[in-house]
Amino acid sequence: MTIKPLIILPDPVLRQLSKPIERVDADLQRLADDMLETMYDAPGIGLAAIQIGVPRRMLVIDVSREGEEKQPQVFINPEIVKSSDERSVYEEGCLSIPDYYAEVERPAVVSVKYLDRNGKEQTVEADGLLATCLQHEIDHLNGVLFIDHISRLKREMVIKKFSKAAKSKAL
Repeated sequence: MTIKPLIILPDPVLRQLSKPIERVDADLQRLADDMLETMYDAPGIGLAAIQIGVPRRMLVIDVSREGEEKQPQVFINPEIVKSSDERSVYEEGCLSIPDYYAEVERPAVVSVKYLDRNGKEQTVEADGLLATCLQHEIDHLNGVLFIDHISRLKREMVIKKFSKAAKSKAL
């Protein structure tokens, strides 16, 4: 397993639309393992393939609490098939937008259809942190960032801050 470098805002790669995965094979499973290793190292609770520069529709999640046994989950070609009218608000962060957090309102419950790491079709009904994390990571696959769900003013301030940091790093 290899820890991959993370793509950081304002990199335009984060706005790319990820392509569906045609075949689940050993290479894809290796990618899932690398993504999990990268996510745990960061540390984070979710990672979309695009965040390591791979525009494929796959994400990994582990919402287990510190001190609990790890519960890694791999979602290939995930698709939200149902979401509740009820809403919930969580403070979200993102490995591609380090050290920035904001409250985001999303549906409280979602049903997600996906392929597991063995290529078997699954459906999960998620609530709480898992529902929020799934929606956040699926957004990444569609080129959407959590800052797109906050006010325009706050979003522009965050983008400006990260653009300035990227320019000073490049010098």
